[in-house]
Amino acid sequence: MSQVHRWRAFAVLAVSFFMTIVDLTIVNVALPTIGAKLHFSESNLQWVVTAYGVSFGGFLLLGGRAADLLGRRRVLMVGLSVFTAASLACGLATTDSFLIAMRGIQGLGAAIVLPAALSIVMNMFEEGAERNKALGIWGGIGAAGATFGLIAGGLLTRYVGWEYIFVLNVPIGVAALLLAPRMVPESKLDAVRRRYDPFGALTVTGGLLLLVYSISRAPQVGWSAASTVLLLTSSTLLLVAFLVIETRVEQPLMPLGTFRRKTLAGANAVGLLLGGSFFAFIFIGTLYMQQVLGYSALKTGVAWLAASLTSVALAGVSQLLVTRGSAKLVMALGMALIGGGVLWASQVPVHGHFWHDLAGPFFVTGAGTAFAFIPVSIAALAGIKEHEAGLASGLLNTAQQLGGAVGVAIASTIISTQVKSLEGRGHDPVSALNGGLGWGMAICAAIGLSGVLVTFGLVRKNELDDAMALAGLAKPEKVLVAAD
Repeated sequence: MSQVHRWRAFAVLAVSFFMTIVDLTIVNVALPTIGAKLHFSESNLQWVVTAYGVSFGGFLLLGGRAADLLGRRRVLMVGLSVFTAASLACGLATTDSFLIAMRGIQGLGAAIVLPAALSIVMNMFEEGAERNKALGIWGGIGAAGATFGLIAGGLLTRYVGWEYIFVLNVPIGVAALLLAPRMVPESKLDAVRRRYDPFGALTVTGGLLLLVYSISRAPQVGWSAASTVLLLTSSTLLLVAFLVIETRVEQPLMPLGTFRRKTLAGANAVGLLLGGSFFAFIFIGTLYMQQVLGYSALKTGVAWLAASLTSVALAGVSQLLVTRGSAKLVMALGMALIGGGVLWASQVPVHGHFWHDLAGPFFVTGAGTAFAFIPVSIAALAGIKEHEAGLASGLLNTAQQLGGAVGVAIASTIISTQVKSLEGRGHDPVSALNGGLGWGMAICAAIGLSGVLVTFGLVRKNELDDAMALAGLAKPEKVLVAAD
């Protein structure tokens, strides 16, 4: 395949990847509008975010396995079809339950698209400078997609309608489907027998869905209610069943032996906490700006640029510190900045102002994401052979997506409980909501700061150095930042 054709195929794959990342953030700034139009309860609104994240994370590894065995381009097109159709259905939704169901299917489509697209990229470009260039652009597209989602969500919600944040995917998805057979090469692993792990995917996704559902409804029915206890018990049994299945199937989705390396286990734990703190912070911060400060969807999207652009601007500094110093310390610094920034934001008053109350926390959390994501991604390769790098990447993406979904559920529960408590003590609705949102942010901050402890407790310098060598980031002899 010629170089020109490779980069044309890469463009199609990049657009497919871009869509899935945009949908992680584009919905956030439209949430209050969606909630009002479709009559969501406050506790159910988080499911517009959570349904996508749980489905995305729960089926990501199965999507990668299917792509390797059935044909990566074929599976990519299946994923694009599911994602595009679900996007159209989301735009046509007239009830809250239908929108939540379609967001779950949309997450399933994204879980099929992402690993298939990345596997094709890895297969098209040989190891070395060209592959590193492609993966560097791929990472930049991920960051740009998150930023674009916030701005596009605000623009579309204000000037066209919330439905179009989903309908936007339809022409893009159709174009990618038409171009993929002509431009994207087919490839798959040569295997005598095809082995999947559908029961593993179903038990982990079902267990997490029940966990999130039970947490989100507990404030309404009570933590000691029979239904809550039953749901939590069922969730626990499903997750235990998942672990048992993974020890017995021939080719598990999540080989548990992989986690014997403390650094790899630590990277996935930090990835889970990173998703649980920062993604939930976006959810809560959006509600604060729109429902307390009265920002429009567009103004909210623009406000989030403070965090997004800071992250993009400091990505190069982060990579330099990782390669010239201690990746472990950079990771800990990133999680400390995320936790500290979110804790700072939890103090914002009812009549807050962007530059006085929000800009500082947004800049700090944006810097934290720049310093956390890169070393976490490298540490996720610790102890992994080169042909297993796709599995390691999939595990990390799964941890981050599921962390975000569970983090939003926990924060929403705390917010709902505190709002009811404050209203019961005579606070006006806006003050009560502000107090509840502050408590939600404080929980997110605690989740982020716990990542510092996990980093120092689990990440090992020698394993991290091996992972950096595998990632093509050789450590120089002279270390400029103090090591462990």
